[in-house]
Amino acid sequence: MLTWFRNRYLDLLGSIYIYNEHRGYTAIDRVLEAVRVRSPDDTALIAAIEQHRADERKHYVMFKRWFELQGKRPMHLDRHFGHIDRFIEIMFRRTIDRLDTQEVIDNDHLFERLCRVISLTEQRGYKQVEVLLAHRFVKSDPALIKIFEIIKKDEPSHWAPYEGWLRDHAKREHKWWERAVDTFIHSELLALKLPLLFLNPFVKRRTDWADDGEVDPDRYSNRPRIAAA
Repeated sequence: MLTWFRNRYLDLLGSIYIYNEHRGYTAIDRVLEAVRVRSPDDTALIAAIEQHRADERKHYVMFKRWFELQGKRPMHLDRHFGHIDRFIEIMFRRTIDRLDTQEVIDNDHLFERLCRVISLTEQRGYKQVEVLLAHRFVKSDPALIKIFEIIKKDEPSHWAPYEGWLRDHAKREHKWWERAVDTFIHSELLALKLPLLFLNPFVKRRTDWADDGEVDPDRYSNRPRIAAA
């Protein structure tokens, strides 16, 4: 019984993470589009976000390989299990797919809001990885431990460019309510969505991979890593 419980937990954990990593790097493509138009001469910011995108892609590929080695695909999850999805929906009152990139380009306030959402999401991700590395079920899977150790190492560089932009443009600190929204989203996933998913016998696996058909998804992946500041 404990073995079944462990396997089910890790299966769902991996499914949630691979969804979020894929959502992460595809959403960052939209951010890069905005930054290149808003700040074409800020090559350092563009390079840092490209590295963030490459890392998210790398993490997706690691989880994909983890599933492949088990001979299965992840559960078919949607935006309801995405932290960034939920954050965007609350802060912009629309889904990521309906977010108007041109509007974000034209409006400094909206771009600031987007930077805050991404930064807080990445900081939350770092905290959660620390928790997972100490989890007994995760510790029982050496491959998964390795994946989360890599994510933990990469994560601080992910919020750095957005925090840097906020600082360099004299923007305010994050408000308490913005952090409260982040906490609510995380709690909603852990206390409500994950238990319901765990108990749902009808959830199906994907019949494909989320990156099937993508054009050059690794276009930023082979560049030298930017040295930490």
